[in-house]
Amino acid sequence: MKEAIILMSDDPIIKTLKFKPYQSIVQRRATPFLPDENEPQTMEVKTEWGATLTAKKGDFLVSELDKPNDAWPVDAEIFDKTYEVISPGFCVKRALTMLVPLVDVTGGDENGMVTVHTLEGTETVRAGDFFLARGVKNEIWPYPKQKAAETMRPVK
Repeated sequence: MKEAIILMSDDPIIKTLKFKPYQSIVQRRATPFLPDENEPQTMEVKTEWGATLTAKKGDFLVSELDKPNDAWPVDAEIFDKTYEVISPGFCVKRALTMLVPLVDVTGGDENGMVTVHTLEGTETVRAGDFFLARGVKNEIWPYPKQKAAETMRPVK
């Protein structure tokens, strides 16, 4: 079994990838993570594909409306730059998300594994099941292809 390709936001390959803009078309839940002073100031969050990410005090926990227990952490500054709160506890993503098939990193190998260093931790995923997403601060993360098909539309 081949070792996973390790990918960080400043890797030279990122500059060679042909990211395309996508717009979110769904409303989401958003809850700020604001533990009391006497409580742990970080929280581990499991993704539905098994990665463990870390939310820190002030981050937002964002989820799809129909999957409130499948949340992911979003850095507070990035949340402010990219999401719009439309009512208490609900938001829409106003910023475009730049996506490229993760197989572009593995040379077309759909079964190739890629470990992506995100702001919230590392995620190792199968390239054929994910896009690589790039955000407003050039942060990167794996984005499930199935989720993209359900929640995003390419911008022409």
